[in-house]
Amino acid sequence: MAIIHRVSGPVVTAEGLDARMYDVVRVGKEKLVGEVIEINGDKAVIQVYEDTSGIAPGEPVETTGMPLMVELGPGILNNIYDGIQRPLPELQKLMGDFIKRGASVNSLDRKKKWKFIPSLKKGEEITEGEILGTVKETNTIEHRVLSPCSGKIDEIKEGSYTVEETIGKVGGKEITLMQRWPIRAARRVKEKLVPDTPLITGIRILDSLFPLAKGGTASIPGPFGAGKTVTQQSLAKWSDADIIVYVGCGERGNEMTEVLVEFPELIDPKSGNPLMERTTLIANTSNMPVAAREASIYTGITIAEYYRDMGYDVALMADSTSRWAEAMREISSRMEEMPGEEGYPAYLSARLSEFYERAGKAILLSGSMGSISIIGAVSPPGGDFSEPVTQSTQRITKAFWALDAALANRRHFPSINWMNSYSQYESSLAPWYNENITPQWTTIISKVKKILSEEQRLQEIVQLIGSDALPEKEQLTLEVARLIREFFLQQNAFHDVDSYCAPAKSARILQSILYFEEKARAAIEAGVSAREAVAIKSKNKIGDAKFYKDYEKILNEADAGMENEINEMVRKNAA
Repeated sequence: MAIIHRVSGPVVTAEGLDARMYDVVRVGKEKLVGEVIEINGDKAVIQVYEDTSGIAPGEPVETTGMPLMVELGPGILNNIYDGIQRPLPELQKLMGDFIKRGASVNSLDRKKKWKFIPSLKKGEEITEGEILGTVKETNTIEHRVLSPCSGKIDEIKEGSYTVEETIGKVGGKEITLMQRWPIRAARRVKEKLVPDTPLITGIRILDSLFPLAKGGTASIPGPFGAGKTVTQQSLAKWSDADIIVYVGCGERGNEMTEVLVEFPELIDPKSGNPLMERTTLIANTSNMPVAAREASIYTGITIAEYYRDMGYDVALMADSTSRWAEAMREISSRMEEMPGEEGYPAYLSARLSEFYERAGKAILLSGSMGSISIIGAVSPPGGDFSEPVTQSTQRITKAFWALDAALANRRHFPSINWMNSYSQYESSLAPWYNENITPQWTTIISKVKKILSEEQRLQEIVQLIGSDALPEKEQLTLEVARLIREFFLQQNAFHDVDSYCAPAKSARILQSILYFEEKARAAIEAGVSAREAVAIKSKNKIGDAKFYKDYEKILNEADAGMENEINEMVRKNAA
């Protein structure tokens, strides 16, 4: 019989355990859930996903002979799990507000019956990953039941089933609505594709200046209070993904409580149904055992892959990968491994890469297409972007949305620094924007970035000599940059209309701002002073447009007003 040899926090060493790497084991008299992470001769090192207080050497250890797996089937959506896929609402019913150690609850409801409608018939040949039929999981999402194997359909029948009851047979194997999958193994696809369609987020600065593709990866680094969590919640609510998987990995309890309380109340703007009907939450707060933090990321991405395999576009929000890295650092130090930079394990970059590489747009085994977009928040200590987790993440992800404490302190939200952020998807997404939004999209964005870049250069000069000493055209540049910042980049996440901005609306607002720049520049060349040109009142209507659904009317009035005011100035100056 295997027994505990040594206990060091969440890391337990067992003697005489006949197990393989990553096998799930039950530790101690309370049967705590753990996972084998190192084998040395007859000793196995186990990371335990629960509090190890009170367990002692000599207590028994049992292996399940299986890796850590998640249950995949109808019932995942509209649910809240912990890091190892235990449903928190069910645990609360059984135990109250605090989870007892060794608690074991099925991830999927075993009693609820689901109406299964086959899409194939008996005798047909089917390949692994092909859709056998459908279940109405929520009012919003149709759950597509995937075949776990290839072969001839021996039997399949319509009816109401629990997740454990047999719905048919393929190649002699009984098929149920539920399947299990090891969280550390990526689900297979036929082919990964180049992402060429944007994930529309409704956040102006992201959709226009730093777009993310469906199937892409993005990181949101930022110091405490800069708005990472609010940005991710806005992305979860408004992005045009079909399914949202939100992983609260090691976040503070009060922040996670806000998510757990607010998400069930949110209404999906697409369907009018509760947002939770296409969302699953994985909650692992900072006071929960650290080992479960590491598992929560893999649990989330495996669930995301499952819905991608149905042909859906999935967005995974990981908040935050820094806490995950800190959990790895603690486990590594307790295993007495050689530390890397700032104490993080030497394999930090490899683990981050493994996680982000599971994103992508792909042709699935069924032949249809699906995608997973991963948006990971990073919480660098003191906002230091040179620390290892931020640097490793920046090398891996292709969109980098850097939050700035100085902008947040000035109440500029979202506080994404337009000089430090970037997206490598711009060139691959430009054809889509040019075709679907406006043919001038690339030209508009290029001009806006040039103006913002020029403003930064001019601000350094202004601090030395003042804005009045600048040439008139450069004074105009500063004013146009201010309009871009205040009328376009700033966005109110809590306003009924401004919380979401379609790319067409973004393009139209920018066109009006650039129209003002064009007319004012022509007026300055005609002899009008910069002070007069930038003082026209009609341009202020551009800022009003973002708060109204009928923005076209307001912007048309602004354009007409600006033209009249500037033409009048030029006429008076000529006279």
